[in-house]
Amino acid sequence: MHAEVISIGDELTSGQRVDTNSAWLSQRLGELGIAVRFHTTVSDDLAGNIAVFRAAIERADVVVATGGLGPTADDLTREAVAAALGCELVLDPASLAHIESLFARRNRPMPERNRVQAMFPAASRPIPNPNGTAPGIAAEVARASRPPCYLFCLPGVPAEMFEMWRETVAPALSAMSGSARVIRHHTIKCYGVGESQLESMLPDLIRRGREPSVGITVHGATISLRITATGDSAAACETAIADTASIIRQALGDLVFGEGDDELQDVVLRQLAATGRTLSTSEVGTAGRLAFWLAEAARRSAGGASFLGGLVLPQTDAKSPAESPQQQVARMAIDCRTRFAADFGLAIGPVPLAIPDAPLAEFHIALATAGGVSIKSDTTIGHPAILHDRAAKQALDMLRHALLYETSR
Repeated sequence: MHAEVISIGDELTSGQRVDTNSAWLSQRLGELGIAVRFHTTVSDDLAGNIAVFRAAIERADVVVATGGLGPTADDLTREAVAAALGCELVLDPASLAHIESLFARRNRPMPERNRVQAMFPAASRPIPNPNGTAPGIAAEVARASRPPCYLFCLPGVPAEMFEMWRETVAPALSAMSGSARVIRHHTIKCYGVGESQLESMLPDLIRRGREPSVGITVHGATISLRITATGDSAAACETAIADTASIIRQALGDLVFGEGDDELQDVVLRQLAATGRTLSTSEVGTAGRLAFWLAEAARRSAGGASFLGGLVLPQTDAKSPAESPQQQVARMAIDCRTRFAADFGLAIGPVPLAIPDAPLAEFHIALATAGGVSIKSDTTIGHPAILHDRAAKQALDMLRHALLYETSR
């Protein structure tokens, strides 16, 4: 079985609100072994809604929609589903009684308009909404020469949607699929080479049709390898993922820095905490990326005390006329280490603004320890939008490797 998730509302198609319901539903469907192939977002337009439901019913075995079940004129889901199924809307007395009781408990008269929320396509059945006035819609839609499509429409209010999913939709889908397949995901994070180079280091892992599958994405110069396994049980999936993850780690070595939600700053703080060491930073030209990331990671990490603080210096004041850029960044690393009495001083600067089609410029990173200063230079290659992120990650990766080298000696 495979699924489509539909999100309905002008606020979504206009960009005024981010659609988080689709992501949540896709994760829950995956846990039931139902792969999601389509996400569709449609405005509050009746013709558009009808077309979307008809297309989804035709191409997906399971369709889950959110939104459009309120009492106002722009809530069109029930009308669209009725039109897509070729049936009329009919009143469900039990649903109406429930909606009336909600208003009665609040000592408020029920507006006549809310009566529409008890109207359902004749070929469907209600999904109870214990804490809201918008019951959901469930339907089994016959299709010629193939299994039916199972359609579920839920409110867009997340709290109501979550409860209705857990109490009604998830059990129904589990019962339909019998011994449902299970889907599990795992992410491995890498840094240090480009996407194409990293892919060439993973023989046969990213080919289509492989099980488990391995996908590759890049965000802000961090490469994520997504392992997806399908099996008869969670344990079978975890075993398959572990085998593939082991192959990846062996192939990539210390290019792998973490898993799941790990970022470089999280890993560095864990390394520092494990050895009882501390870090301070100094930056020119990065808009304070390094200090911000470390401070945020420290706030949520048990090893947060390892980061003592950071300096963000203006481009014009950080350098004396007699200094080269390498001397400047070395001095910054030493100064911040001394100022915070830290074991490590990590500095970046100056990072020039990347300009498309301009010659490549250099920036420099320095790591100061009790034993001296190491300097690494890099170029402003890549899109200007990720330059600050990449510079900060280069610095963190330099410290990560220094700490790895210490533990491996």
